[in-house]
Amino acid sequence: MTKARLETFSDGVIAIIITIMVLELRAPHDSSPTALLPLFPIFLSYVLSFIFLGIYWSNHHHLLHVVEHVGGGILWANLHLLFWLSLIPFATAWMGENHFAPWTLVLYGTVLLFAGVAYFILTRALLSLHGKDSVLANALGRDFKGKVSVVIYLVAIPLALVKWWLACALYILVAIMWLIPDRRIEKTLPH
Repeated sequence: MTKARLETFSDGVIAIIITIMVLELRAPHDSSPTALLPLFPIFLSYVLSFIFLGIYWSNHHHLLHVVEHVGGGILWANLHLLFWLSLIPFATAWMGENHFAPWTLVLYGTVLLFAGVAYFILTRALLSLHGKDSVLANALGRDFKGKVSVVIYLVAIPLALVKWWLACALYILVAIMWLIPDRRIEKTLPH
């Protein structure tokens, strides 16, 4: 089976997820700049989630770039990832509307954690199909950032109940880690 349908479907789903998120940004009925102040937490949660979705979209694109073919298990692993990504708009809205309250941060981190685990499962399913000597296997290497991200989420989720601002900082740290370009796959491609 070719990867084209998987890529196209995933791109479409991620685009819809971002669209749903932006529709949660409601314009105030007052035209003064101060009317925007109550929307600041909502906007911040949107920005953070947009960055995470952009990171997933970019890494998914790179991942599939070195994949030669996919099978049924890959399709289900990819749907598993898209399921968790599709919950980001809900978690984002709840977090923003409630000004980063502890339980909203717990849910947000849990969704991010399971999205990270789902991405890991997808990479393992692809590695299983392509083999340990494939271009994909060489490109992924030990996946240090992926493993560290999961550990940070596991620390941040319970921390949100006692130090909400520190949990937020840890979520931002993961985003910053992934914003630094990951050149593993690009280095393995012929120029």
